[in-house]
Amino acid sequence: MQIAIPSSLRWLVVPMLATVAVLAFPVSSDQQAQASASQQQNASDKPYVIEYYYKAKWGHADEFIALFKKNHYPVLKKEIELGRILKVFAQVPRYHATEDGRWDFRTTIVFKNAQIANDNFDSAPLLKQLFPDQDSYKKEEQRRFEILDAHWDLPIKDFDLDAR
Repeated sequence: MQIAIPSSLRWLVVPMLATVAVLAFPVSSDQQAQASASQQQNASDKPYVIEYYYKAKWGHADEFIALFKKNHYPVLKKEIELGRILKVFAQVPRYHATEDGRWDFRTTIVFKNAQIANDNFDSAPLLKQLFPDQDSYKKEEQRRFEILDAHWDLPIKDFDLDAR
């Protein structure tokens, strides 16, 4: 059943209906707190996946990948040892794509959870430990980003095709 509400009264009716719904179906603060805590617990237990796409300038993909393997992959492996990251893997495209959709290298990082993926981890001590010659490291990292045309990060989630 539909009820026609004059447009001149809609500004009044919508807030009134929201108020009625809140009063008719109250939720205790204990229930809200339990639901919130349960959701946070579930989120903190689930792995969090981010795909990192890199598009190098033409002719520089191999150089980019070599610098990535030399200077960034060891940091990621160290974070696996620390338990922050569960898995790291990489892909390269098998065939060419159009320029606007082209990417040359993709890494997928499976973090322990979303909180860790977004916690502003200070990797400076790891970098000093792994790369004692900081000048060379910084020059090579600068070069790695100089030869990039584009870079984007894409957090992803599983989608259950069998779910209703």
